Amino acid sequence: MRVIPGPVGSPPGNSGTAAGAVLPPTDAGCEEVASRFRALSEPMRLKILRRLFRSEASVGEILEDVGGTQANVSKHLAVLHGSALVDRRKDGTRAVYRIADPTLLKICSIVCEGVERGARARSDAILGRPTAS
Repeated sequence: MRVIPGPVGSPPGNSGTAAGAVLPPTDAGCEEVASRFRALSEPMRLKILRRLFRSEASVGEILEDVGGTQANVSKHLAVLHGSALVDRRKDGTRAVYRIADPTLLKICSIVCEGVERGARARSDAILGRPTAS
């Protein structure tokens, strides 16, 4: 998908585009991006991805780590697969899943770092500690 610069969250004094920020040039591209973010919006799917970041795994192996039912985990894997975030291959009678999009770890890391910064800032505010600039 070709992308073009877009004015997303530009800091004051910037020329209107965030450094390195890109947005899809078409409405269809925006829909595709939104579909991937929707796939990431469910905690169980994030648990599944956390497991798959370690190594590829079958549904049974994923179940051991994340809990739930086989039907529920399979449903979430179908969403992740449909959004091109995970791949699946057959190994005998079982399906084995792995991360398909190499940028996924980076995306999750960026969001997690932001969540951690926000939690730290809220904690500092509650405890009356000065904030780092």
